[in-house]
Amino acid sequence: MKKLVIVPTYNEKENIEKIIRKVFSLPGDYSLLIVDDGSPDGTSGIVKSLMQEFPRNLYIIERTGKLGLGTAYITGFKWALENGFEFIFEMDADFSHDPEDLNNLFKACNDNGADMAIGSRYTRGGRVVNWPWDRIFISKGGALYTQIITQMPVRDPTAGFVCYRSNVLRAIPLDKVHFIGYAFQIEMKYRAWKLGFRIKEVPITFKDRKEGVSKMSTNIVKEAMYGVWKMRGFSNQH
Repeated sequence: MKKLVIVPTYNEKENIEKIIRKVFSLPGDYSLLIVDDGSPDGTSGIVKSLMQEFPRNLYIIERTGKLGLGTAYITGFKWALENGFEFIFEMDADFSHDPEDLNNLFKACNDNGADMAIGSRYTRGGRVVNWPWDRIFISKGGALYTQIITQMPVRDPTAGFVCYRSNVLRAIPLDKVHFIGYAFQIEMKYRAWKLGFRIKEVPITFKDRKEGVSKMSTNIVKEAMYGVWKMRGFSNQH
């Protein structure tokens, strides 16, 4: 069973080698695709040096400039489908997502019938560590706001730790996905839900990054707030 973890990067030199080694230390024979947006700090050079050590299952796509999270994942999804991967994961590079949870997401899809498994902070058993109260308030409020407007039964719609079965990504028209920030995460879940795929939330402990700099911005939050209204008008052809 071919499993690919896609990790988008921009200036993650403090984390990238550690996250790669951690994923490859896990049982389950994961492959890793790093999608780097022209990091000026040398992230891609670290990855390429490690490819000599892990020639069978470490890959990189280098893009020219900071093109956004959503487009990085779309690029990775297309590559995964072209190369025959059956289970495709999204994960951050900064250890806010614990790689140990990859196996729980995989089990939700492979053993428990989910088409899409979400590493959820806000389902029963999930939690957030090291975030200030105001950021938790904004995040939880945004999740509730999204649920109310879209009617989608997902408690953590902006979650970025996800396992997809390949048939979900084949069914979603990837070239028509509109958004690039947190709204991208909502849109992918919304499109999968509208297509009738089975979504399961798996509790995780989300930890704020210890090293490197967060990519959060006001524009990303605004895109998500306005984007959920637009999504209600989407079909999976638009």
